[in-house]
Amino acid sequence: MPQNETTGSADQGGSRPTDAQLRASVDRVLGRFSAEEEHEEAILDRKAPELAREGRELTAADGDQQELEERRALRRVQGLSTELEDVTEVEYRQLRLEKVVLAGIWSEGTQAEAENSLRELAALAETAGSEVRDGLVQRRLKPDPGTFLGSGKAQELREIVQSTGSDTVIIDSELAPSQRRALEDIVKVKVIDRTSLILDIFAQHAKSREGKAQVELAQLEYLLPRLRGWGDSMSRQAGGRAAGGEGIGSRGPGETKIELDRRRIRSRMAKLRREIAAMKPARETKRQNRRRNHVPSVAIAGYTNAGKSSLLNRLTDAGVLVENALFATLDPTVRKAVTPDGIGYTLSDTVGFVRSLPTQLVEAFRSTLEEVADSDVILHVVDVSHPEPEGQIRAVRDVLADVDAHDVPEIIVLNKADAADPYVVERLRQREPRHAVVSARTGEGIEELKQLISDTIPRPDVRLELLVPYSHGEVVSRLHSWDTEILSTEFEEGGTRMSVLVRQDMAAELHEYTISNA
Repeated sequence: MPQNETTGSADQGGSRPTDAQLRASVDRVLGRFSAEEEHEEAILDRKAPELAREGRELTAADGDQQELEERRALRRVQGLSTELEDVTEVEYRQLRLEKVVLAGIWSEGTQAEAENSLRELAALAETAGSEVRDGLVQRRLKPDPGTFLGSGKAQELREIVQSTGSDTVIIDSELAPSQRRALEDIVKVKVIDRTSLILDIFAQHAKSREGKAQVELAQLEYLLPRLRGWGDSMSRQAGGRAAGGEGIGSRGPGETKIELDRRRIRSRMAKLRREIAAMKPARETKRQNRRRNHVPSVAIAGYTNAGKSSLLNRLTDAGVLVENALFATLDPTVRKAVTPDGIGYTLSDTVGFVRSLPTQLVEAFRSTLEEVADSDVILHVVDVSHPEPEGQIRAVRDVLADVDAHDVPEIIVLNKADAADPYVVERLRQREPRHAVVSARTGEGIEELKQLISDTIPRPDVRLELLVPYSHGEVVSRLHSWDTEILSTEFEEGGTRMSVLVRQDMAAELHEYTISNA
């Protein structure tokens, strides 16, 4: 098969798309319109669709969002030169947006799935702080082992980079170190892959000490096999003090510069693992306290930018950061919530998932994702307005299986229903038996979701008939707490007669007031 061909020798049962068809697909993805289509509303306008949809404004439930203002103050802006001429550019740390060209391989699935993958890459690129100038998709059965795209498409990519004035190429897959070097030699600009892009976004958005350590560990694991030499500085050897002119008795085999760097990276990775392990007991202690007190826990999981933080704010008034960006929040947030009938539980927000989430991140964030595996219920948030919500669900469930959370009861939350196609909503409702259709922006369906959570979480299951003397009012007060359910209350001559549902450990404490145990 010639490497410069766009299509493979077989199309897995379908007709092969031409170069013109693939170019039209990329144009649709990146929002470019022909002269005949100028009358249509260019809703993308060089903007990734995941970040361009309407209906993403903040609501009163999101709180003050001071962290969002701080993040926007540091954002790269379009049109500024990298040569700082104005002191305000230094003050606000605003730098020129990188101009990037996207490139991907379509080796399996449908054309729509290939388009959605490129859309997601464009959204990731813009979240990282870049301006998407163009894109290229090649139909191949498998990537070229040398340059990933093949020599012909690599030359075409070089021409696109030169014509658009771009300074970076982003590949929609993970590149081998040799493929990256070979492609850089052809296109003559920086080449990064999807994994490196996601790691960069995580590095931008990590705030807590643990989050920063987890991201740095993932970056070092990715960097270690990709170290490369730059001329003699990475290969020159000097034994002991020989380089200082010490002479006889000071010579030895020495180490290359790249070997020194690898050793330093391994030492740093070992230190980060120790630091992350040292942070784990604090979270585990809090988790054990909740278990000891039999506090039900609900974890919010889902695809990135599906609306998890907005849903947490709507359910608990947590006021966590909400932004129309991928991986906007990384650090877990735990808040207390109460069911409509007064049963308390904890609600925790977790890091978002994405298709082909780098394995380095899954391992580095494993301690954080344990919150999902140890929960009693998972709220799986799905952006039902996305072009491929089923693909999001599959990607999230793959990660949940990696952290042994696939056996936890799951509620599918079909979010952004106000912006979704009713046919898609109904299709997912038929497919997922336990679901809730909500809109975190408008508040639609939130009460139904709260009731569904109330019906799913573990509840007090020991029924007691109690007679509490009036002199022991503290017992009645204790029974009105979040972990009990009062079925009936009557006031008699000997005290307060109550029919309650309590947990097993509390039933033993109330033994002296028990009339009967049903």
